[in-house]
Amino acid sequence: MKLITPLLALFCLASCLDADDKAAAKTEGKDAHPAMKDPSKATEKAPEEFIAVFETTKGDIEVTVTREWAPAGADRFYNLVKIGYFQDIAFFRVIAGFMGQFGIHGDPAVNELWRDAKIKDDPKADISNSPGRLSFATSGPDSRTVQLFINLGNNGRLDGMGFTPFGEVTEGMDIMKSIYSGYGEGAPSGRGPSQHLFQAQGNALLKKSFPEMDYIKSARIK
Repeated sequence: MKLITPLLALFCLASCLDADDKAAAKTEGKDAHPAMKDPSKATEKAPEEFIAVFETTKGDIEVTVTREWAPAGADRFYNLVKIGYFQDIAFFRVIAGFMGQFGIHGDPAVNELWRDAKIKDDPKADISNSPGRLSFATSGPDSRTVQLFINLGNNGRLDGMGFTPFGEVTEGMDIMKSIYSGYGEGAPSGRGPSQHLFQAQGNALLKKSFPEMDYIKSARIK
């Protein structure tokens, strides 16, 4: 059986399963931001620099974003935080010494709505995927949507491959390193969840079968 290496797996991060019309019609709740149901409305330009705070199940992680590094990535992230996307979001793929990945929503209907909300790649920048740097995952050119990862090791080999960092952890890297990594790589090559199943079943799958996972409980602009 051919196994997917951690590096190759980063190119398989945006795949989704089709949901039926009823699932696609679900919402995050009556008070949800309109852009949660219509990604085309998430178009605010990010400040040139800002701090986002992730409240996680292990503690707070602060990320400083520098828009100049990757403008399209910074804008998408800024909008995701502003509309309240990061609510009960799992660190579903954490590989010690490599990276911690998150961004698949716990509601399958939201995944369906955002699956084609792709942004263009940012130009190659002289910014490396060093420990603590935050980048979008990709499944190929111009395919970034909502999945991100925080580098836990020196991943300079990713530079120039579409993984342009747009921010970095400036407080709470010790918290990030403590995020549960026991499940490792996703199925079928590891003990973690299959992304296809996760996208289709949402957090219900994780709560049942992967109870040790850590989560982003909420996020805000500081």
